[in-house]
Amino acid sequence: MPDEMNSLTIGGLAKAANVSVETIRYYQRRGLIPEPQRPLGGIRRYGPSDIGRLSFVKTSQQLGFSLDEVSDLLRLEDGTHCQEASTLAERKVARRTWEDRKATAN
Repeated sequence: MPDEMNSLTIGGLAKAANVSVETIRYYQRRGLIPEPQRPLGGIRRYGPSDIGRLSFVKTSQQLGFSLDEVSDLLRLEDGTHCQEASTLAERKVARRTWEDRKATAN
């Protein structure tokens, strides 16, 4: 029996994060979302941390980060790389601001 914190199936996770099951599988193949172990004869279960990670990926995409850039940010999530994560984000914002200005100037 799964513990209550990790009780969502992939379908439940998709619904909770407002994405499709195929999106989750794609993110797993790209290494953005971990794929939990399947218990012997059982179904993989997901929990709140998986919902949070999916939300981070989707929000990052909405802010203009590519999946490669999101992957870079996720590698820095351990809390000891705050300056590196900040630098990546600042560069992205600066580049996007420059692109927006360039587009409105044309």
